[in-house]
Amino acid sequence: MARPQKAESSTHSLPVGRFDNTILVLQGGGALGAYQAGVFAGLAETAIVPNWVAGVSIGAINAALITGNPPERRVERLREFWERASAWSPFTLPSSIDSIRPFLNFCSAASAVSFGIPGFFSPRLMSPLIAPKGSIGALSFYDTEPLRNTLNELVDFDLINSKAVRLSLGAVNICTGESVYFDNTKIQIGPEHIMASGALPPGFPPVHVDGEWYWDGGISSNTPLWYVVDEAYRESGLVLQVDVFSGAGAFPENINQVQERMKDLQYASKTRFNAARINQQEELRASLRRVLAMLPEHAQSDPDVQRLAAISTRGEVLLVRLTNRHDTHSSDFKDYEFSRATVQDLWEGGLGDVRHAIATEAWRDAIEMAQGIYVCDLTTKSEKESPR
Repeated sequence: MARPQKAESSTHSLPVGRFDNTILVLQGGGALGAYQAGVFAGLAETAIVPNWVAGVSIGAINAALITGNPPERRVERLREFWERASAWSPFTLPSSIDSIRPFLNFCSAASAVSFGIPGFFSPRLMSPLIAPKGSIGALSFYDTEPLRNTLNELVDFDLINSKAVRLSLGAVNICTGESVYFDNTKIQIGPEHIMASGALPPGFPPVHVDGEWYWDGGISSNTPLWYVVDEAYRESGLVLQVDVFSGAGAFPENINQVQERMKDLQYASKTRFNAARINQQEELRASLRRVLAMLPEHAQSDPDVQRLAAISTRGEVLLVRLTNRHDTHSSDFKDYEFSRATVQDLWEGGLGDVRHAIATEAWRDAIEMAQGIYVCDLTTKSEKESPR
């Protein structure tokens, strides 16, 4: 199968039209989600409109803001959410005094811990350490009801449930331990599903949905890639995966960098495992096709044979990865450092990465991971991960 060809348009563009689905996959990562918002703003500039968005944690919030608004208002709504989230620390310093940026970022993170984030979460009046056993207040340090109010204001849930754009939100069932995806093609989505996807303990409380209790999906898997790949394997897809934690990074030099690196490795997408699994699956599919081809013609109409034939093929996939490699000088607290300067840097970083990728047509460097499955890393060449 040939690699994706250059679009016939006179402007640079990803080869969207050749695929059944254009899927945006958003990882969890707290304040780092501003990078995803910038990436989406860049995609919107090129008129790339996903028909499916999947997210976990902060990725679920961004996903809801995208799918819960018409195309012309999506970037505006994303910006409104992130401006609210960074309202406690709205100042951006001139570059001449960047040397004190790490200290100011630390103060911003300390403010988030002490006072919460506007429109997102607020500290409980009573510590969970002394709250009555079994009460919701005994299960977390913060209350996320402000997020419910924000979602109801900024997200049109009727639009989400019209299924104009597919929305999938990852969570984990606390009692069964199973990874669960709330999908608007299967259920009615409300603010509680988004809150469940982002209910990271012990900071945030579990969320009750349809008789079950859920926590943040990132506890089980921080990237919803496998859900979208497995859900629609017979359809072709352009998968735009936006990661906010990088699996590659420099060797740490102090204890803060140790903590930061540990967090990166914990929440980054496991690309090596993904590659091995994809290759294994596609080899099995190829073997199954060969076996089915040996069957006599009269056996081809057997229901079991037809079922096997259905799973023996899959649609072409181009997986395009964008990974946040922008240093905001926020150390190991970068996922809860919501200063305006950091949010702006991350947004501009995501926007700039998309613009660079489009201008250089970086997707042409896609490599074939398995038959019909191509992968391209759009991270700036000088910042790419080392070969695996």
